[in-house]
Amino acid sequence: MKIGLDAKRMFHNQSGLGNYSRNILQILASNMPDIHFQLYTPKIKMHEDINFIKCYENIAIKTPNSFAHKIFKFLWRSYFVLKQAQKDQIDIYHGLSNELPFGLKYRSMKKIVTIHDLIFLRFPNQYKLFDRIVYNFKSKYACTNADKIIAISEQTKNDIIEFYGINPKKIEVIYQTCHEGFKKEATQKLKKSLKKRHLLPDTFLLYVGSINERKNLLTLLKALRELPDHKLVVVGRGSSYKIKCEQFLKKHTLLSQVQFLNIDNTEDLAAIYQMADIMIYPSVFEGFGIPIIEALYSKTPVITSLGSCFSEAGGPNSIYIDPYSEYEIKEAILKIEKDVNLRNNMIEKGYAYVQKFSEANISKKISTVYKIM
Repeated sequence: MKIGLDAKRMFHNQSGLGNYSRNILQILASNMPDIHFQLYTPKIKMHEDINFIKCYENIAIKTPNSFAHKIFKFLWRSYFVLKQAQKDQIDIYHGLSNELPFGLKYRSMKKIVTIHDLIFLRFPNQYKLFDRIVYNFKSKYACTNADKIIAISEQTKNDIIEFYGINPKKIEVIYQTCHEGFKKEATQKLKKSLKKRHLLPDTFLLYVGSINERKNLLTLLKALRELPDHKLVVVGRGSSYKIKCEQFLKKHTLLSQVQFLNIDNTEDLAAIYQMADIMIYPSVFEGFGIPIIEALYSKTPVITSLGSCFSEAGGPNSIYIDPYSEYEIKEAILKIEKDVNLRNNMIEKGYAYVQKFSEANISKKISTVYKIM
């Protein structure tokens, strides 16, 4: 069997959809050596996270080969890649990031799309009008024309049904996993190095994620007003909303309690998770919530939000709060800190629960979808 994968984000996105694409490829190539994977990308950009493909004989890369297609790369990916895929005798074309090439229904190959979320429909005010139109057009086209849809959570499946009227039988929920680096125990040497390099406090709360309105960091910062002895490390990037958060900290004299970091290295981030006392993820809505399972693999207790997909990722032993309630966030933090048995139970059972997102489970489910197409 030959599987064609839309690999643009695999090569060009360092996080998010790029991480998902790379993780899925590595899992499938390792566990399905008899299947050939053809990566279609407008341009190759090798970097540390994608170098693993050199180790697999069942992975090949295809880029535009004509002068016109090299000039108009976006058209090649959205339209002309199909001609190449058919020439390569691809059995299944899998769009890994919410979209499929246009015109696929006129080709003989089967098609699958992974839909991560439809947040742009849930929270339209947080997206530019043009982006919203493009995202919706591509996602709706892909869902309508795919033979099978992989949703990364039950929440995303429900959104696909609600917004696009797709038959539930067409949708398979297959969860994500996180990078292997979060599943390994960091050395004391690395932890000491990170503490010195970033001047990290001895004990700290942790927030990981983009700093935007939907992720709702501001409510966590408000909770700090009642926790004067606590330090918070924030790992993530932001723009206008981050400025709003910084202004709040300055106004309420909280700057000394919060530290902002940009961490791109997986090994370093995994160590920081393991050093944290509690990971707090007060997002209002997600397609899944990767930082939650990263924390559970790191044996760090999780406080996250009620609703959306959060309980799917966090399991029965994380603590769930109203994301807009600074009081509930504060009380959850203090509850974990005061009750050693609760903390240990959250760590032990959370780590057991997160094993459901293992590479073996994901590989088995995706290979089943491929084989029944």
